[in-house]
Amino acid sequence: MTGLDALVCDLDGVLYRGSHAVPGAGTALRTLAAAGVDLHFVTNNATKTPAEAAAKIAAVTGFEAEPNMVVTSALAAVHLLGDGTPPTLLFGAAGAREALLARGVPLVDDWHDAEVVITGLDPDLSYESLTRTVLAVRNGARFIATNTDATYPTPEGLAPGAGALVAAVVAGSGVEPEVAGKPEPAMRRLLAERVNGSRVAVVGDRPETDLALGHAEGWETILVLTGVTGRGDPVVPPPTHVVDSIADVPALYGLS
Repeated sequence: MTGLDALVCDLDGVLYRGSHAVPGAGTALRTLAAAGVDLHFVTNNATKTPAEAAAKIAAVTGFEAEPNMVVTSALAAVHLLGDGTPPTLLFGAAGAREALLARGVPLVDDWHDAEVVITGLDPDLSYESLTRTVLAVRNGARFIATNTDATYPTPEGLAPGAGALVAAVVAGSGVEPEVAGKPEPAMRRLLAERVNGSRVAVVGDRPETDLALGHAEGWETILVLTGVTGRGDPVVPPPTHVVDSIADVPALYGLS
């Protein structure tokens, strides 16, 4: 057994880049799980449901993740609604659709009807959908961003993230959003319901989200260099550990 009780693991840039696994990711996860470490996957990517994210982890890394092991910024955005069911317009954030419908929240396309707007990454972005979102926010709809990550890692390099689209809505509306994902309180509340143990670590590639989440919770933080952060880049807040990749994490805790 290891002294580590739980590991909170980011996805993009940590386990994979696009559809390509980080070498050794699946082996590292299996080693940790076999040692009794409670694994949780947390992502600011709001394009997938937990079931879809778990399926991708399994398909790309070979580790059989379960949907209940995954927390997404889309779920955190829905959590911000509390018990209400206001008519909601989605701009991207496809991973929120299932959770919203399960709660009885009506999804609308007409910006006049929207009381809430939830924004996230939209691979099929159109000027029409951006305009509809801006008009809804200018009309008084509550503006929730799943996350404000400016970029995300792909095999070809860094691509524009949800934050780039959120910035366009802010520019068009003059309104700043409530943010749901890492390291904001909504995401931390969801994790607090799931993560237990006296020694917890979070592993990620983005200091301002992954490391900030760990610092806010008093967890150990592990920075990997397979995503948006390179060796020599300024890192704030500073991590507990820096490793080349997720493959090196088991060795930090005496596992191999």
